[in-house]
Amino acid sequence: MSPIVVAQKLTHAFGRGALSKAVLSDISLELKAGEIVILEGPSGSGKTTLLTLIGALRTVQSGYLTVMDQALHQARRAALMRTRSKIGFIFQHHNLLSCLTAWENVSTSLRLHAHIPKTGYRSRAEAILEAVGLADKLDAYPENLSGGQKQRVAIARALVNRPKLLLADEPTSSLDSHTGRNVVEIIEQLARQDGCAVLLVTHDSRILDIADRVLHMEDGQLI
Repeated sequence: MSPIVVAQKLTHAFGRGALSKAVLSDISLELKAGEIVILEGPSGSGKTTLLTLIGALRTVQSGYLTVMDQALHQARRAALMRTRSKIGFIFQHHNLLSCLTAWENVSTSLRLHAHIPKTGYRSRAEAILEAVGLADKLDAYPENLSGGQKQRVAIARALVNRPKLLLADEPTSSLDSHTGRNVVEIIEQLARQDGCAVLLVTHDSRILDIADRVLHMEDGQLI
């Protein structure tokens, strides 16, 4: 089975000309199905930039990157969108839609998949929200949720499709130790049972035990 992610000699910079600043330099990385890889390092070291490149949220400038057998370097917009629809994203900020309830926010991920009937949206959203401890908040709007609860809704939204690749940027930063442990156990179950590859950026030493590998990034390079 081919790796879920293959990156070779990825280099990325912000700005142009004399103002250009390299944020990634010569990154090579493989992620296999069912593997959990934690990426750690100081702020500004390039971790989030790497996640957004792998997630097809940024254009590859230099190097080779394939995600689920789709080459992302020089890929067209339609190919990038198809790739994004197969990935679960957990960001530092929840990015919930204020006009939607918790279960409706989760269901926005389901709308990317035509094979999932609309009649099943509610039951699937309920199941994953219950798994993250929000069974009593299904119809609550974001304004009526705490910061930690909003983050759990965002995590449920990323996991509801049972993606083959999960990219997480500090997923437990706003959660207490008990809830954070519950969330990473769900992520671990997704990896072990469904063969999901997980790349997780964190400074949370409490969750390092779930990783198959821990990588360190500094100054745009994997050390």
